[in-house]
Amino acid sequence: MSERVILAHFEHEDDLLAATNAVRLEGLQIVDVFTPYAVHGLDKAMGLKPSRLTWVCFVCGMVGGLGMLWFEHWSASISWAINVGGKPWNSLPSDVPVAFEAAILLAGFGSVFALFAVCKLYPGKHIRMISPRVTDDQFVLVINEANASFDLSAVQDLLHKYDVVAIEEKLL
Repeated sequence: MSERVILAHFEHEDDLLAATNAVRLEGLQIVDVFTPYAVHGLDKAMGLKPSRLTWVCFVCGMVGGLGMLWFEHWSASISWAINVGGKPWNSLPSDVPVAFEAAILLAGFGSVFALFAVCKLYPGKHIRMISPRVTDDQFVLVINEANASFDLSAVQDLLHKYDVVAIEEKLL
């Protein structure tokens, strides 16, 4: 399904932030914002909810750490109980460093795979480049025209307040 969008091109991140905030406050639907680098405060300007990736990282880390603690206890105390130098079979302090490393490993892998899944990044995916200068030095705000009460001239007037370089309509 294709949708009509407006692409607003900006040269500076301050203009982009102000325009994004104004567009969101007007009640227009922001499809996405493309920038050549990370822009601080853009998520708040777009009105995005906080990411759940931190919870994925925490859960994967806990699974890795607790799973490794269980595995070390099982292998040292139950499966292959060997008395080495009088060390107790269930020595928790000696198990903590390896469990910590397993927690970090699983948290890292879980976060990366969750990010790939949410962003729908997979091998062989073809990208659609909105504008060739987005990866170099230009900022692009993409606004959806799906609303029946969408007024193009009002949106253009709003965007011109924030030093927009170019405004174009496109069919995605």
